[in-house]
Amino acid sequence: MTSPSTATVTALAPEALQSWIKEHQDLVVIDVRSAAEFESMHIRGSYNVPLPLLSEHTDELAARLGSRVVLVCQSGVRAEQARQRLAKAGIETAYVLTGGAPGYAAAGGDVVKGKDRWDLERQVRLVAGSLVVLGLAGGKFVSPKIRTLAGVIGTGLTFSAATNTCAMGKAISAMPWNKAAKEPTRESAILALPAAGSKSTEAAA
Repeated sequence: MTSPSTATVTALAPEALQSWIKEHQDLVVIDVRSAAEFESMHIRGSYNVPLPLLSEHTDELAARLGSRVVLVCQSGVRAEQARQRLAKAGIETAYVLTGGAPGYAAAGGDVVKGKDRWDLERQVRLVAGSLVVLGLAGGKFVSPKIRTLAGVIGTGLTFSAATNTCAMGKAISAMPWNKAAKEPTRESAILALPAAGSKSTEAAA
């Protein structure tokens, strides 16, 4: 765990992470996406601790982490949420990978690919957009009251942006098609992490 010095939280470029991994520096790469997204494609050597699991066991996770932690998601939004939670638990220095796992792959980073799936953020955009279109069309052809659906979705998206949360994303992540063959648990995800200070680049692919 980091010392109580001045916090230095930095966005990390994919190229920098590649360099750290090649140099076998002491770091832990944590992917906070869903298990299904992780299965589809992830950085080789990273650990999958989905954001809901991290949120539930933040203190326990923080106790196992060293000072060099890299958080990864699809775009950086969930990784930033994870960073904020870990900061409250004492991890004052963390790195959020710029561009997420796709950005790392695009930069030529070593990734493991599996079954192709839509990422959670893309699913959220599809569902939100579809509901807005449904509300507008229903308001025109069925009943003006249905237009309120578009307003509700807009309000929800505004709230999500303001609070940096996403209730729709959480609901969609629970859908059957977003479940992996083996969902991470406290035992398989958090307790499997290397102890603070140990070399951690040999994580399971």
